[in-house]
Amino acid sequence: MATTIEQQIIELRTELRTHNYNYYVLDNATISDYDFDLKLKELEKLEIENPQFFDANSPTQRVGGEVTKNFNTVTHKNRMYSLDNSYSKEDLEDWEKRIQKIVGVEKLEYTCELKYDGASINLTYENGVLQSAVTRGDGFQGDEVTANIKTIKSIPLVLKNKELENFEIRGEIILPLDGFNKMNEERIEAGEDAYRNPRNTASGSLKLQDSAEVAKRPLDCLLYHIVEPSNKFKTHFNTLEKARDLGFKVPKAIEQCKSIDEVFTFIKHWDVERHNLPYETDGIVVKVNSLAYQDELGFTSKAPRWAIAYKFKAEQEATILNEITYQVGRTGAITPVANLEPVQLAGTTVKRASLHNADQIEKLDIRVGDTVYVEKGGEIIPKIVGVNLEERPSNSEPTIYCTHCPECGTKLVRKEGDAKHYCPNEYGCPTQITARIQHFISRKAMNIDGLGAESVELLFKEGLIQNYADLYELNVDQIVPLERMAEKSAKNMVEGIEKSKEIPFEKVLFALGIRFVGETVAKKLAKHFKSITNLMNATEEELIAVDEIGDRIAESVVEFSQNLINIQLVDRLASYGVQLEISEDELANNSTILTGKIFVVSGVFTIFNRNELKKSIEDNGGKVASSISKKTTFVIAGDNMGPSKRTKAETLDVEIITESDYLKLIEN
Repeated sequence: MATTIEQQIIELRTELRTHNYNYYVLDNATISDYDFDLKLKELEKLEIENPQFFDANSPTQRVGGEVTKNFNTVTHKNRMYSLDNSYSKEDLEDWEKRIQKIVGVEKLEYTCELKYDGASINLTYENGVLQSAVTRGDGFQGDEVTANIKTIKSIPLVLKNKELENFEIRGEIILPLDGFNKMNEERIEAGEDAYRNPRNTASGSLKLQDSAEVAKRPLDCLLYHIVEPSNKFKTHFNTLEKARDLGFKVPKAIEQCKSIDEVFTFIKHWDVERHNLPYETDGIVVKVNSLAYQDELGFTSKAPRWAIAYKFKAEQEATILNEITYQVGRTGAITPVANLEPVQLAGTTVKRASLHNADQIEKLDIRVGDTVYVEKGGEIIPKIVGVNLEERPSNSEPTIYCTHCPECGTKLVRKEGDAKHYCPNEYGCPTQITARIQHFISRKAMNIDGLGAESVELLFKEGLIQNYADLYELNVDQIVPLERMAEKSAKNMVEGIEKSKEIPFEKVLFALGIRFVGETVAKKLAKHFKSITNLMNATEEELIAVDEIGDRIAESVVEFSQNLINIQLVDRLASYGVQLEISEDELANNSTILTGKIFVVSGVFTIFNRNELKKSIEDNGGKVASSISKKTTFVIAGDNMGPSKRTKAETLDVEIITESDYLKLIEN
């Protein structure tokens, strides 16, 4: 009897999943709502009466009910990158030339997809079952929102087939316009404020604590990228077709294009047709179709080289400029800010916009009281793009740029060739001090848990810290008496600071906030000099000799290293146990056997993946270049190496080796 009931439950679940898929993914109902509800209630009754057959992925569990008070922060197994933007056909052609040069192929095929305006999500499947759902966050780590995601009916909890079992798939959680409008009608009827726009509402829905409330919202999920390590597919288009077969909702507005001209035809079509879509989109994503070429092109520090977003012309509105104020950044850079009469722009209320610098204000002749045109740069950051001179008041006065720091009153300076003004009071300007400490504790730097921007402001205001080294002398008794601080919060802060002593040297170097030394530069300098002592003793000539380190960075590092305050701060960090040199374990895996040798990596590999191969070259003292030249020592060739690259290597008499040859090279 038990087997019969279990079989009945399994059959009902399978049938209801099929109806769900037909309705929410294919938009093709195969059963009436009434009949569906009857079957769902029948299944629910059987599951209650037979709890031994409970399944967290049953269709009856889609209604939510799980309460999540704190969303766990999860590190992405594979980083979620952002996209570089383009705004014209010329931008796309320039992008194509860059990637053609890297892969050594003139003819490339692309896939074009709509750029959905929602909240990015990463779904992980194991053995064909949804295991976790994590928001994009900062790309390195995000919030685990699995309970809420399970309420979205277009996301399969169990795959239709097990052809692809263990993988990640990425997409966008969106709120279709009809559903958004209906939600707002209900809110207005209830006397509540309407939601501003679908994107922010979708994003906010993912962080609701009660998944039953999320289930009430008509959220949808459009998928666009599979991360799967087995090299099972040849093209990106193939992966999307497979995602559809597995039961995912992959939009039909996808096209393979054989040239940039075909890409632009697709763009022009959707620039008009997008207004008829059931959801919001703000552009087109263009991707190199070949996964082998994607692998070869790799990533910059921020974005994949093999993809680019074409952004539709930004929405523009006119409003009044009420006031110009000035902000001070971590490096002392002054940014003028336009304070505007509030205006609706691309679904959000805009009150402020960047004016960039004094030259931009002078170029547009922007004045207080002007009617200005505001748009979102890339539809993200508001900016002023023009002035309606016909509406200018008769008593209008030209803008005189500020001459002194708005925070500490120090006279501003502007170096020749620099667009921005700076406050030179680096160690006395309160905003620069707190901004430097906030940079030091940030996720990509020291990643100190329990300590945020507001806490830094409070600790500085109370005189407990004047610089980032002071953090390591804080104790719980000092912190507990502060406003909004309990003993647990104080302990978490001190523990987070203590744990930051384990952060590797390259991140500590970035955290120090040396001007022009970003994440990538910090990594190169750490790898080359091995310790902060070696770096701070280096001359400008020695710094410039490091790959990709130019005059401006070298000057900045030397200036930092010769400043007595910085020397004392670094000495203090060393005394507290902060990592100021590459660890012995990391050094043990390094050698100088490839010093002076330049490699170009091309094709698909079996022993290494591309990133592992590049890391191995760098760990052994070699340099990886993106294109072949007379200076290239070796080309490491895998399968599907670009024919023009091979021809160029042969023409320049550059030796072509396999990855097996490379292994022998470093072993010898």
